[in-house]
Amino acid sequence: MNQSFKTKARHGYNIKFSPYFDQRVACVSSQYYGIAGAGRLIILDIFPNELRPVQAFDWSDGLFDLTWAENNENVIVTAGGDGSIQVWDILQPQGPLKVLKEHTKEVNCVDWSQTRNEHLVLSASWDSTVKLWDILQEKSLSTYTGHQHIVYNASWSPHAPGWFATASGDHSLRVWDTRNNEACSVVIKAHDAEILSCDWCKYDQNILFSGSVDGLIKGWDIRNPRYPTCELRGHHYAVRRIRTSPFNGALIASASYDFTVKIWDCVKQMCVETVQHHSEFVYGLDFSTHKQGLMADCGWDELLHIYHCPAAAMI
Repeated sequence: MNQSFKTKARHGYNIKFSPYFDQRVACVSSQYYGIAGAGRLIILDIFPNELRPVQAFDWSDGLFDLTWAENNENVIVTAGGDGSIQVWDILQPQGPLKVLKEHTKEVNCVDWSQTRNEHLVLSASWDSTVKLWDILQEKSLSTYTGHQHIVYNASWSPHAPGWFATASGDHSLRVWDTRNNEACSVVIKAHDAEILSCDWCKYDQNILFSGSVDGLIKGWDIRNPRYPTCELRGHHYAVRRIRTSPFNGALIASASYDFTVKIWDCVKQMCVETVQHHSEFVYGLDFSTHKQGLMADCGWDELLHIYHCPAAAMI
């Protein structure tokens, strides 16, 4: 399988498979490379010979990230360039169910908790803060400060309730525990450049990965983060997105400004496959949790791709 969809004057920022339906994906995109203009959320169903649009929602500012709800197959939360997060229901096309705005600058990332509470969502922003929301309430529950620069990514631990990691332009990777009075538990000076992405290993609760402007991907054991557990070299430009495999604890995928997606074996510390089907920065990336080896990505060339990657199917 290798299918493509044109986002039509919208530059792709991220793409996620539905955790409920193996044939459904959602993508967020923005006009004018996210610098100005509107954003669009697109939901697609995957058929053998086409990617078929199910629903599309427009927003007045750029949309930079999305997360599927963990308690409702039709609900998606998106991150807006106007400092707000939006809650959408695919079955209600009139507009967002709710708009929550507390950040003072663009929201880069949203992530829905898989472990602790059915309604907890994180948002990470250009204003250097991370906010914790109960999506049923009108105000955030907590604001996490400590980063000295843009927070590009916030990622819930898939194992430990209340734990999440953040990646920032201040060159640090941080681990937080929501039960610990908004205090940072671990600070890792992970790179000598801005860190754009982080993700947890799905098979070891102590292993965390970071991707940076320096083109490197590093693995970290948060119990002893003085030195990385692995260092993956091969991208020529910034690593914009990393995703760990839901099927193999040794595999990680990365999307880069060098127009490629790479699959890595973290144990052997080597690239096992390079995917080259974009002509611009690759921003969005995801593994299907239903079908081993099925992947999705999107980029600034106005294309999103759904494809089978043999290296990602390795056991």
